[in-house]
Amino acid sequence: MADIPEHLALPNRAELPSEVAILRERYPRPEWREHANYGELSAFWLHVHDSLRQQGRALQEFTHGFREDDCSNPGEFQRRFMPSLGQYLQHLEGHHHIEDSHYFPRFRSLDRRVAFGFDLLEDDHDIIHRGVTTVVASARAFMQALSRNADAARYAADAYVDESDRLLRLLKQHLSDEEDLVIPAMLEHSERPLR
Repeated sequence: MADIPEHLALPNRAELPSEVAILRERYPRPEWREHANYGELSAFWLHVHDSLRQQGRALQEFTHGFREDDCSNPGEFQRRFMPSLGQYLQHLEGHHHIEDSHYFPRFRSLDRRVAFGFDLLEDDHDIIHRGVTTVVASARAFMQALSRNADAARYAADAYVDESDRLLRLLKQHLSDEEDLVIPAMLEHSERPLR
């Protein structure tokens, strides 16, 4: 994997520069679905990303709502929160594992012009994984604090929300950038070489 310049690291970028997303201009997002090479894999990729966004938003709204409700009903919150968080993070990590082990190497070999972009996405995955680890630790501390007292619960809820919101911001940027690389590459070369 290539060394990633600091300004291109996930926490520091607002979008991929055109020299990284070299096919983005040729295949603008609003035209993707009408392209002849847009197929099941492209649609599935976008569906998975949309589901990750929706799951993340739902968890965020649920947690913010609990915190704004003065952390009342902690038992019900715990019963729903931990399974939902676990499912979400497993979905995210599983998706990244498949990309890193199967798809990204194929994209790199298919078109050397996009290789650096996929190195960048793998670096994003490492950053996101570290964020996941931090969120899990914060969620555990949050759950433990719920059994202590209201002040401890509010403090732990605030700490968890800060970490979770940070991770979701990174993930939002990453998913958008990944789509700007992946879908145009599939439109350029078709989906067949990636299977």
